[in-house]
Amino acid sequence: MSRVTLSRYLIEQTRSHNTPADLRFLIEVVARACKEISHAVSKGALGGVLGSMGTENVQGEVQKKLDVMSNEILLEANEWAGNLAGMASEEMDHPYQIPGRYPKGAYLLVFDPLDGSSNIDVNVSVGTIFSVLRCPQEHLSQNDSLSEEAFLQPGTKQVAAGYAIYGPQTMLILTLGNGVKGFTLDRELGSFVLTHENISVPTSTAEFAINMSNQRHWEAPVKRYVDELLAGKEGPLGKNYNMRWIASMVADVHRILTRGGVFMYPRDAREPEKPGKLRLMYEANPMSFIIEQAGGAATNGTQRILDIKPESLHQRVAVFLGSKEEVERVTGYHQA
Repeated sequence: MSRVTLSRYLIEQTRSHNTPADLRFLIEVVARACKEISHAVSKGALGGVLGSMGTENVQGEVQKKLDVMSNEILLEANEWAGNLAGMASEEMDHPYQIPGRYPKGAYLLVFDPLDGSSNIDVNVSVGTIFSVLRCPQEHLSQNDSLSEEAFLQPGTKQVAAGYAIYGPQTMLILTLGNGVKGFTLDRELGSFVLTHENISVPTSTAEFAINMSNQRHWEAPVKRYVDELLAGKEGPLGKNYNMRWIASMVADVHRILTRGGVFMYPRDAREPEKPGKLRLMYEANPMSFIIEQAGGAATNGTQRILDIKPESLHQRVAVFLGSKEEVERVTGYHQA
């Protein structure tokens, strides 16, 4: 039986689920960019891409050389194809305008070009996260600059989301709103090949992911839940748990999709005015879309993440995502 490549899968989606052809092509372009980023990541010191740029992004975080390179790869790959009205990146202050020499399309692309980049220099898995939205009709103009307002849509408006993880294998995890598929990069073939059909979050788990060094800053419900996990068999949950924390959201979420569990990045008392650490549009929304499509749940502690209406392009949010049972246990929020 012949293997199903990403291109074949997307064509079949066009036939069976009426996936628009321009969305199919957009996903293929993003996938090609991810292959280029994967190659750059794999070269490491041989490619001269390790280390810091000596600059900061809009969040005040030090930019790695690969942060900037990955951002440029995604912009250059997508600007000319005619599928996009604009792009927004975690690494840029403002929306990226499609150059006037290229036609505009109906979609918006939002991305974190290299999630977990603090791990690059120590050779830990990193990845690219992306989200696709339809551009509101009132913002579709070939002549006008695209405003930030066009992007400020709740996560329920996403038409596609995914991530590439650059680890021992390079994988692309994708949802078009009808389940989650996993593709593995066959470097000899040069294509992403369907290897994981109908990915779902395992319901039973003995693992959780959180940065324990921040424990003293957490709110009471999070402290209570983690204390119950750490109590093990002798505690109220009657089971021993293992803690995992990679400090790369892509890697932590990929593990949850594979083995179950819960990923937590709660707000804490150090900066009480901030609702959380992770970016709603670049990280929380696409990952929440994927997790929900895989049968899990995603909340900020009080409401479904995908229902949050963004107020700014770089808005932050607390994140609890994973199996429905564990997310409800830690937050008390029931997601049907």
